[in-house]
Amino acid sequence: MMEFFFEKKDFFQLKELERLCQKEKGITSMSVKDILTSLVDDGMVDTDKIGTSVYFWAFPSKASQNRKRKIDDLKGRIQDLDSRKKMLTDAVTKAKIGKEDTNERTELLSQLEEKRAVVSRLSTEIEKYRECDPEVIEGVQKQTVVAKEAANRWTDNVFSIKSWIKNKFSFEDNVIDKQFGIPDDFDYID
Repeated sequence: MMEFFFEKKDFFQLKELERLCQKEKGITSMSVKDILTSLVDDGMVDTDKIGTSVYFWAFPSKASQNRKRKIDDLKGRIQDLDSRKKMLTDAVTKAKIGKEDTNERTELLSQLEEKRAVVSRLSTEIEKYRECDPEVIEGVQKQTVVAKEAANRWTDNVFSIKSWIKNKFSFEDNVIDKQFGIPDDFDYID
C-alpha cells in the first residue's frame, strides 16, 4: 500500500483506495481499511477530514525525512551508550586497582571470613544470655507494672459490676460469684 501511495503521489478517499489497491496491488478491498488504519496509527500515512470526506495521502519525501530523523536519533543513542560504556569501563578499571589477587589480599580475605564466623558464633551465644541483659530485664519490669495496673483495672471493673448486680437484682455475693465463675480468692494484685 505504501508503494501505491509513493507511485501515485496523490490523495485519496477510502472508497477510491479500496477500488484502486485491489486493482493495482492485489490488496483485497476488505483489508484495505484495516491496513490503512494501521498505517495512519504508525504515522506512515497522513489523514484529514475535509467537510464530510476523509482523505489519505503519503509522500516519499515524508518517509525519507522520517527515516533520516530516526537514523539521527539512533546515532545519538549509540553515542550516549558508547560514552556511558566507556565511563563504566573506566569505573571498573579504577575499582580493580588495589584489588589484584595477591598472597597478602588472599590471606586478609581468609582472616576476614574467620572473624565473621567468630562474630556470628558470639552473636548466637549472646542471644542465649539475652534474658540476663539489664536492658531486657528493665523492659520486662516495665511490662510487668503495666500488666499489673491493667489486671487491677479489670478487677475494679468486676467489683463494680458485682456491686451493680447486687443493688439492681438483690443477689448475694456468693450467688453472683458462682453464676459468673468468679473464684473465692479473687482480689486486687499487690
